[in-house]
Amino acid sequence: MTYERLFGRRWNEIRGVNIIPGFISTADGSCLIECGRTRVICTASIEEKVPAFLENAGLGWLTAEYSMLPASASSRMTREKVSGSGRTYEIQRLIGRSLRAALDRKKLGLRTITIDCDVIEADGGTRTASITGGYVALSLAIRKLMQSGALDENPIVHQIAAISLGVVHGDMLLDLNFVEDSSADVDCNLVTTSEGDVIEFQTTAERALLPSDQLKAMYDLGFEGIRALNDIQNKALS
Repeated sequence: MTYERLFGRRWNEIRGVNIIPGFISTADGSCLIECGRTRVICTASIEEKVPAFLENAGLGWLTAEYSMLPASASSRMTREKVSGSGRTYEIQRLIGRSLRAALDRKKLGLRTITIDCDVIEADGGTRTASITGGYVALSLAIRKLMQSGALDENPIVHQIAAISLGVVHGDMLLDLNFVEDSSADVDCNLVTTSEGDVIEFQTTAERALLPSDQLKAMYDLGFEGIRALNDIQNKALS
């Protein structure tokens, strides 16, 4: 490896991650997730109803919203009041798709869980941190439903986490910060279950193409990081 990472971090090493569960006392489930200098507040809110398109389907629903606070980046972000940017909608859909994969929606019953992810400081990997923290908030909300007797059976069937990675100046690196992400030749986001089944594998050529024979190596590196994140999630939930 020729690229020198900040703080001597190895090419296959994730940033320091800390998850504080129950960070928002009024939410049904919540946490603060810190991945290096990226910090996201994740909350889960339960409604005893489903969207109109699911009224007769016998399935629950999970949706997500994502936003960056104005001072979360180095220059002020414009506050999104009504209509968000295309990037925001893309990330919200990604978070929602990823966390719906955690659930047996029939067991969830006719209720909706909304995952809100608010970035309070951004240094790369905000969408993947939102998914990883969103899973913890979701788990705590489901725990609350089960403790109240509203659910007899846990509808969570998969543990979900996500991580960024890429190729920077010719070197494959795990868990990119902003500087690395902004100079990446290839940018990737990986979302999997704890068993390694892929939910999303987004790989984008920014400045160079990724040879097809490197896709497996990219997945293996990403899943190595996700396994570490799974351990941190489990400690937060214990």
